[in-house]
Amino acid sequence: MTIEDTLTSQERLAELDLPQLQQLVGLVDYDSGTDPFPVTGWDAVVWAVGNATQTAHYFQSAFGMELIAYSGPETGNRDHVSYVLRSGAIRFVFQGVVDPASPLAEAHRRHGDGVVDIALEVPDVDRCIAHARAQGATVLEEPHDITDEHGTVRVAAVAAYGDTRHTLVDRSQYEGPYLPGYVTRSSSYAKRPGAPRRVFQALDHVVGNVELGKMDEWVDFYNRVMGFTNMAEFVGDDIATEYSALMSKVVANGNHRVKFPLNEPAPGKKKSQIDEFLEFYQGPGAQHLALATNDIIASVDALVEEGVQFLATPDSYYEDPELRARIGKVRVPVEELQKRGILVDRDEDGYLLQIFTKPLGDRPTVFFELIERHGSLGFGKGNFQALFEAIEREQARRGNF
Repeated sequence: MTIEDTLTSQERLAELDLPQLQQLVGLVDYDSGTDPFPVTGWDAVVWAVGNATQTAHYFQSAFGMELIAYSGPETGNRDHVSYVLRSGAIRFVFQGVVDPASPLAEAHRRHGDGVVDIALEVPDVDRCIAHARAQGATVLEEPHDITDEHGTVRVAAVAAYGDTRHTLVDRSQYEGPYLPGYVTRSSSYAKRPGAPRRVFQALDHVVGNVELGKMDEWVDFYNRVMGFTNMAEFVGDDIATEYSALMSKVVANGNHRVKFPLNEPAPGKKKSQIDEFLEFYQGPGAQHLALATNDIIASVDALVEEGVQFLATPDSYYEDPELRARIGKVRVPVEELQKRGILVDRDEDGYLLQIFTKPLGDRPTVFFELIERHGSLGFGKGNFQALFEAIEREQARRGNF
């Protein structure tokens, strides 16, 4: 099956074509017929937040997303409110507690704002669940249909690291705004003059942080249960500074649309970023989400204008002659990257540009990466030291280093 045959509904709605997606997230062809757990792509990233109403406004005003659907007391949902926002092929769902007895309240009390569900679009929910169960996965929801006037969606769910779950969604027979129980909702918010149509177009990868000694266990989970393959491995000096270290392995589904780097802490002189996350999130969880853009300069400028803060990169990074020699010519002058703190890395397939926000909420946990790919299928290995030193500087300012 070719990539064109497996465009997700969101990608089609976003009018993203094959060449755009290949550049944005590095898609590859593969034979889904031999895949025991075929995944079409991302369906939604579901968040538990302290105030979904305000968070939905923030992601519209700061990140340029569009409100498309809603569920809450007015629609018969007495447990929580839920706002669905979209940017390109990305769908974020922000849930906030209405009923104080809601299970969501305890999840938020423990973890703070964060990702509770990384939902995946699949062509056959029952086939995926049967394989997952045979491989020992914890099935949280059995396959079942939910229906309204727009059609039927078939869903199920399996447990992942910590309290994270993967809801599996087959929406091939559904034409509603999100799921049954949701209604179409728009916003009166108007973008400022000159704001880009979209700040980002797709989701590249989601990074999970797990406890010491658990990385290989979860790599095996994705290999065995979901049929993902190993894409990259970073250990030892690959991903260490003078003071802290971590280990990371990357798994991906067959066409590389869904990629999960998995991190665990490694021994170091001081507390690593993974240790800090595990402490303040109170367990494993999604650490950062990489947002794919085809113009990182415009995206960063738009976000900065709306008050989003990024990690600072010292001028010495851009003045390093080894870096200049290694990266060669890229589409943006290095001086323009330097003004914004954008990192650049090159590998045998091409190059990428990337930058990282500071943590989004009050706890030093979840943050975003912006990434612009030009052939590279990597994750910026050449930038690891500069990035982690920048994170360490922020940890030190917070008193967590």
